[in-house]
Amino acid sequence: MTSQADTGATVISTADQLRQLVTRGFRFVHPTDDDGEIAAVVGVRVHNGVIDVVKLHDENDVHAMRMPGDETDVLAPRRVLWQTSGYVGTVLGAMLALPDDHAVPSRKGENSGCWVPVRPGAAKWLATVG
Repeated sequence: MTSQADTGATVISTADQLRQLVTRGFRFVHPTDDDGEIAAVVGVRVHNGVIDVVKLHDENDVHAMRMPGDETDVLAPRRVLWQTSGYVGTVLGAMLALPDDHAVPSRKGENSGCWVPVRPGAAKWLATVG
């Protein structure tokens, strides 16, 4: 998969965008359904008092959001600071364009990570990077 603006901008592959997210500290998990099939690819990054999440269901069904670091459910947050959805290249590009220094004051101090469900009845702790 590749993404390209209508202006003839440089084509950036989805793989390259995902590599850039990993370089920035995103950790990816692959939640499964009851039958063991991958339900989505979910990337999470905890930094500067916020949590960034990218959920890829297919190339035309991608969701990205930034939420406060004290959010307890990263897949269904109560509060969202920024979000977008749509085509993979557009959504990943928008996430990569967000500033890293955005911080939300936390009542309990900096988060050290968050729990992400990986299959029914199981979750994985994703620790803060950096």
